[in-house]
Amino acid sequence: MNRLVVMKFGGTSVEDAAAILRTAQIVAGRVAKGLQPVVVVSAMAKVTDLLLSAAATAARGDRASALAITERLRIRHADTATQLAFGRKLRDDPLLATQKDEALSATHAWMDTEFDGLDEVLRGLAVVGELTPRISDMIVSYGERLSSRMITEAFARCGLKAVHVDARQSIVTDAQHGKAVPLDTLIEQRLKQNVIPLLAENRVPVMGGFIGSTERGVTTTLGRGGSDFTAALIGGGIDAGAIEIWTDVNGIMTADPRVCPDALRVKTISFEEAAELAYFGAKVLHPATILPAVRKNIPVWVLNSKNPENGGTRITAMPAHCRSPFKSIAAKKRLTIMDIVASRMLLSHGYLRAIFEVFDKHKCPVDMVSTSEVSVSLSVDSNEKLPAIAADLSKLADVKYEGRKALICMVGENIRGQSGIAARVFQSVRHVNLRMISQGASEINMSFMVEEDDADEAVRSLHAEFFADADPAVFDLEAARQPASQ
Repeated sequence: MNRLVVMKFGGTSVEDAAAILRTAQIVAGRVAKGLQPVVVVSAMAKVTDLLLSAAATAARGDRASALAITERLRIRHADTATQLAFGRKLRDDPLLATQKDEALSATHAWMDTEFDGLDEVLRGLAVVGELTPRISDMIVSYGERLSSRMITEAFARCGLKAVHVDARQSIVTDAQHGKAVPLDTLIEQRLKQNVIPLLAENRVPVMGGFIGSTERGVTTTLGRGGSDFTAALIGGGIDAGAIEIWTDVNGIMTADPRVCPDALRVKTISFEEAAELAYFGAKVLHPATILPAVRKNIPVWVLNSKNPENGGTRITAMPAHCRSPFKSIAAKKRLTIMDIVASRMLLSHGYLRAIFEVFDKHKCPVDMVSTSEVSVSLSVDSNEKLPAIAADLSKLADVKYEGRKALICMVGENIRGQSGIAARVFQSVRHVNLRMISQGASEINMSFMVEEDDADEAVRSLHAEFFADADPAVFDLEAARQPASQ
């Protein structure tokens, strides 16, 4: 039996002292079962956003406001550390200032050193006035650097044999700041040096997610949501038996519960289906999370740190047979449809390549593509690059684009092989205007575009049609039967 398990805890799972203590109990439970955890933690909730705000504010020359943000973060982290030690905040009881033990004093000392370093970077940024991707990575990395070390100390106070490991010593990447590409071979080598020996001693390594470094030691980040990616990279690098993604929901749902209150928990789903959902708008997983797990065939669990007894969702290589055609419905909003019309050139050799070279030049991914005899229509994320993209495309053809669109994606096993599915889909959303439709490109995905204002209604209509008689082998029907008060 492979006893190695990578446990990733997101920002809401470590947002305050109470959440961190819950996390410690969950990890202790895994240890009690004979498992050997490697723990990956995000920054405390909202910290990454505040660090980005501080960086942008300093770059505008407003040093005082930037330092005010970091001062609030300094107080929050110090208060959390004190609560973990004494059960209450330092500022709520001035007597604690004289009662602090040596360990807590040492914690506050290294925290002050970290924040002093952060403030120095922000002061320099306010003078220079140019926020480069490299400096942005350095500033935003402080969230995970602080949380991982503080959580390690909290785990030790709870009796766990925890040891802090700087993720930047193991997660080696290229120098593409903001969304660095991991170097798998080097990561595996570093994990063998920095993590495997600790596991051999039955220690619990605790690492920050999201952050890495180049071979020269320059701090990088893996992109937003990258802590999931970190967990999967570590899981693949140490050949773990499982990867657990701990968040604040009970797993992957049949739809967003905020849109469909009757959404069901999906008990099991395939890697391919989960990756498709993640890319097309489901917020539970980072899309890249799946890739290292797929390569090593490591099952991934999505679990709820606020409800650890819940079974969550198990993601595996092979899909479980399901009598329901779809597993889940996702909606990706804030999209733009671009129509590119050149009646004389559409079938010309190299024309489509020229179009996509424009998107490649601007590093703009395309979600969906549809072609006719005279036009190419495609959908992209709405962003500030669109006017420049349109200008380059206009050299090839006539271009127009419309924003405020949404992509509805339905994912399930072998959709293409089931007759009558498309008719049921279009009948259920007959009151909604559909723009682009795609099915043939994937056996597990049927997608179409709608106006953004119609997206929620389309999801509710589809959910009512396809999940009224859900398969209990794949979906959690018992939870749906519980009274709302429970």
